[in-house]
Amino acid sequence: MSNYNPVTPEIIKTLVDIVGSKYVISDIEKMEPYSKDEETDARYQHMPEAVVLPESASQIAEILVLANKELIPVVARGGGTGLAAAAVPLYGGIVISTERMTQVLEINTNSMYMVVQPGVRTDDVQKAAKEQGLFYAGDPCSGDSCYIGGNVATNAGGNRAIKYGTTRNQVYGFQMVTPQGKILNLGGRLEKSTTGYALDQLVIGAEGTLGLITEITLKLKPLPPKVVDLLAVFPDVDSAIDIVTKVIKAGITPTCVEFMDNGTIKSVEKFLNEKLPNSENGNYIIIQVEGKDDDDLDDKSVILDELCNENGALAVLVADPQKIWQSRKAFLEAARAESLIQSKEDMVVPVDKIATLMHEAAALSAKHKLAARIASHAGDGNVHFHVLKGSMSDEEWDSTLEVFQQEIYTLVYSLGGKLSGEHGIGYKRRKLMEQFTNRDELDMMRAIKKALDPNLILNPGKIFNM
Repeated sequence: MSNYNPVTPEIIKTLVDIVGSKYVISDIEKMEPYSKDEETDARYQHMPEAVVLPESASQIAEILVLANKELIPVVARGGGTGLAAAAVPLYGGIVISTERMTQVLEINTNSMYMVVQPGVRTDDVQKAAKEQGLFYAGDPCSGDSCYIGGNVATNAGGNRAIKYGTTRNQVYGFQMVTPQGKILNLGGRLEKSTTGYALDQLVIGAEGTLGLITEITLKLKPLPPKVVDLLAVFPDVDSAIDIVTKVIKAGITPTCVEFMDNGTIKSVEKFLNEKLPNSENGNYIIIQVEGKDDDDLDDKSVILDELCNENGALAVLVADPQKIWQSRKAFLEAARAESLIQSKEDMVVPVDKIATLMHEAAALSAKHKLAARIASHAGDGNVHFHVLKGSMSDEEWDSTLEVFQQEIYTLVYSLGGKLSGEHGIGYKRRKLMEQFTNRDELDMMRAIKKALDPNLILNPGKIFNM
């Protein structure tokens, strides 16, 4: 890693010249919120030396030219809702926050696309599309607070990935600023392209290590005519997870297939202070399906009801959409209410291996006397396995978690899985990334990073060490 220079009073003055004194923060107390994301362990927090709030790509370009020349590290920050410490300024330096870049620049209803700045909340993107009779398919659980720029930078997943894919599948192209301060437009409003390297796909999911995204062209779709949410309650994990492939084999492409185990259901029930169906012994599968009309939706609902009952469901209910999705999206906060410190594992395996993973993960957590809460995007094999510190001492927690992670990720990779399905690597999973990723792959990533950011100023210390 490079030896970085400090942010001096002269640098602060230059930043003020670029964006104005109102939008440069150097007061310690005011910078504190920018020292962390949603990871609650204080060991993953670090103070910046300055926070800058630009309003345009040209201002960001000037900041990066300055930082590159003076060898000052820069970290881009959106809504701060990440769970991997990817937006934490490990080496101090400058945090560039996109919180002022909140404009929806264009909605084209004929060609079905939207152009937005990176600081627009994902929920506001969805609402703006809906107001025009259109649909934005990206749906991370933190949609009411995360920014669309962060979604692109981390290739956010979410509940609808089984049908519509992750964020990269919702993006036509974007404007970005390179570490050297050049403004580029990558991708384009095209349905296909084989014109050289797919640089846009490289930057999407790179966690702000290759460039800062300043404007995004998003794909929109027609609003689904009819939608229903079904709640299938199963007596055990096996019968719940087993339904996923049966639904797909039946020729139904669900929009969402979400799983919550019984411990998580009880945790959410307590957090929301609201009784949930069959919470005494049930495990949930939430299935959302779209239909072209009422008859089509009814036909699909009947098939799903039959499949679930044949698979041993205790109940199959037409769910209240607001209540059931509030319950699913409360998973993180409910677990946090139980234990402020927890390890939020975000593993992903092939869909047919998800039941094996859940069983083995539960067995490992029991072996190490670790309480765990489980929710899953069951339709795409992504398991959120939150291990709770509870009343463990710091020493016991650290040593137990290290052994657990070694065992669980050895299992994950033996099943053909990966370290993260959607939360990313950031700083928190960097050591695991370096341990479990093929050496040649890591060398290729490092070569790309060094080629595009030779002074290593953009989000240093994330994903891997240089």
